[in-house]
Amino acid sequence: MTALLERWLAWLGVEHASVSHTERIISAAGGFVALLGVVAISHWSLDAQGAMAMVASMGASTVLVFAVPHGTLSQPWPVVGGHTISALVGVACASWIDDPLLAAPLAGGLAIAAMHYLRCLHPPGGATALTAVIGGDAVQAMGFQFVLTPVLLNAAVLLAYGIAFNAPFTWRRYPAWLARRPQAKQAGPEDLADADLEWALRQMDSYIDVSEDDLKRVYTLARQHARTECLQTEAVVPGACYSNGEFGGRWQVRKVISDLGGEHGRVVYRVVAGEARGESGTCTREEFARWARYLVVRDENCWLRAAAA
Repeated sequence: MTALLERWLAWLGVEHASVSHTERIISAAGGFVALLGVVAISHWSLDAQGAMAMVASMGASTVLVFAVPHGTLSQPWPVVGGHTISALVGVACASWIDDPLLAAPLAGGLAIAAMHYLRCLHPPGGATALTAVIGGDAVQAMGFQFVLTPVLLNAAVLLAYGIAFNAPFTWRRYPAWLARRPQAKQAGPEDLADADLEWALRQMDSYIDVSEDDLKRVYTLARQHARTECLQTEAVVPGACYSNGEFGGRWQVRKVISDLGGEHGRVVYRVVAGEARGESGTCTREEFARWARYLVVRDENCWLRAAAA
């Protein structure tokens, strides 16, 4: 039953990671403050129908800026460029194509293409493009003025709120560049360089809404957590194979050949995969347990982490 539930949760995309209540409250409060300004500007620029459509579009941006402040889709250029370019596309389609049933989907599709090529992909921009086509008479009457007010003005106000509101919270300062942490001057042999991350992202050939800096932070935290985990001395048994859980050239699998006696005695091991393969050595059980992260088993040409008992 648990396995079935896990599969359904994975299929639905339910996230496993969770943020603190403080983070959730800050996100909600920031969104409320920003939307006050968005609503005021939209009602000042448009009639009720157009204003509500505009608020819906900017409301989606508010979620990104205040709930995902370090996401790549939330940064200043995607917010400003995405809305502005999408508004231009939407107004052009509304002006040149009489049938809204054709103009609306064409505006949305062209807006996506334009945002992709101009590197300002911002999902709410699609709603802005549609608003320019189906936002009502007041929007239609504005023509390209719609791009400046309320779209560009709303985006600018949203950015200003985002920068000011998040500034006191060091872990979520906006834009993401303000929250960057200093990097080590020289990476160790097991660490990832910028070029490695860029290459990996290109191979995936799909848009991933996480900044390179946050990817590095996740990797660093995972490494730190990995180093804190070790086996209990009683879990080290002759005949079993263990991995240190490292990456790249430092990865290694050792097989315990024999136990020379006692919980605090020494063990003899042989390196069966990875760095220094074929070499043998001895160490205390405590030293081996500190080195090892988990039990592994061989599956044809691969070493797999053994399932927990």
